[in-house]
Amino acid sequence: MGVEFSEAAVIGESHGARHLAATLTDGRTAFVKQVTGAGRSAELAAEASGLQWLAEARAADGAAAPVPEVIAVTGDTLVIEMLPSGRATPEAAAGFGAALARTHAAGARAFGAPWPGYIAGLPVPTTLSAPPTRWGDWYAEHRLVPYLAMARDRGFLAAADAAAVEAVIARAGELAGPPEPPARIHGDLWSGNIVWSRGMGWLVDPAAHGGHRETDLAMLALFGAPYIAEILRGYDEVAPLAGGWRSRVPLHQLHPLLVHACLYGASYAGQVGAAARAALRSGLPRAGRGSPAGSPARYGARAAGNQPPGGRNG
Repeated sequence: MGVEFSEAAVIGESHGARHLAATLTDGRTAFVKQVTGAGRSAELAAEASGLQWLAEARAADGAAAPVPEVIAVTGDTLVIEMLPSGRATPEAAAGFGAALARTHAAGARAFGAPWPGYIAGLPVPTTLSAPPTRWGDWYAEHRLVPYLAMARDRGFLAAADAAAVEAVIARAGELAGPPEPPARIHGDLWSGNIVWSRGMGWLVDPAAHGGHRETDLAMLALFGAPYIAEILRGYDEVAPLAGGWRSRVPLHQLHPLLVHACLYGASYAGQVGAAARAALRSGLPRAGRGSPAGSPARYGARAAGNQPPGGRNG
């Protein structure tokens, strides 16, 4: 592995990966993730690639979001810097929002990523598609189509909910809002993938790729990130979002909800259908702004029922 432990203790498990707290022989403390099974090493390699890619933004702009150091990744083991525990505060949340905006602004050369992707242990297509490919078209093909097929094949979606997702797929380019260049996004930014430490929010466990910056913010809202209003304020001070962004939240939440339907079954089917129908309504002329009625999105409070079963870290 290139590193040796003087001691290690199991502290958890998620999606078949064992988590350990370890002390290295040089005295550093580390977080260790170990997997077993054919092909699982590719998941750790993808995670390490994503962390290092996000860290490049921080190296170029010291105000971008911090990322723990990747110490080693070999075969079935990933070793990263252990962060001392902290807590979220309004000030840290606002700072995190501003830092996330700077990470996004580091950009990407295309939508997708040059390494194989995974999210919660499921393969995720990372085909690179540079502009003039529109994000909405890329999202439909590489985020919605595969997981709709998986959820439907597993019998987890009712016909009406699947039909609503198919309608979103057909109109994704239209529903996606003003064109934006590929942003450097975390890609799985639920609240459990932010570690609050040293007065900052740190990015961990990414499904990083070139994507749409609104995706990370919509994911934060879906699973109740602490002080979401402060995160959004901090973000907006650095990089204001395009008009109408709140109405697009259900579109961006549809992919993670489909992933959860694939992982946890029909308990998420209703939310998938609700998000799809809210996304479709967002494309209709309407007065006012804000999240469409029936959307799973909530800003400032956790969406009812939207807590990953058993957690989703790892």
